[in-house]
Amino acid sequence: MRDSDALDNNPHISRSALEAIHGQVYGWALSRCDFDHATAEDLMQQAYVELLSGNARFDNKSMLRTFVFSVVQNLARSRFRRVSSRLRLVKKYHRESTVEHVETTEPPADDGVWRAVRALPARQRDIIELVFCRELTIEQASAVMGVTTGTGRVHYDRAKKALRERLQDWAEEE
Repeated sequence: MRDSDALDNNPHISRSALEAIHGQVYGWALSRCDFDHATAEDLMQQAYVELLSGNARFDNKSMLRTFVFSVVQNLARSRFRRVSSRLRLVKKYHRESTVEHVETTEPPADDGVWRAVRALPARQRDIIELVFCRELTIEQASAVMGVTTGTGRVHYDRAKKALRERLQDWAEEE
């Protein structure tokens, strides 16, 4: 890594390394916000601000991709936590709110594998996506999810078994 390529407030990260993983990180951001492109772009911008400002400091203890995925995951969690608390307040005080309908770009609903994955519990769905779609190891995916490697392995194993059963049931029905 060239010195001129390193971020000022995060010397272990280079601009070129961030550019190399941008597509994968954007895909992860999309999945964190139900494939709403505008929200995913906001998450990405927030993540880059955190990295550029040094609020999220990379200490070279993991892979950069794992670290950036974790930053996006944490930002998504805090964003949706704020949204849900606001919705609770709206419901509590019976104020009317208008919700804009946003079209999402998901894989086709008739795709059996996608339906099976979407039917999984959230953590199982996350670990399957991180391992198969984002090409992380189970250890890296567990770190992104904020769980121990053992817990990640359990979710991974249960997800594979559930997917196998669902897909076999659907194949027998047809």
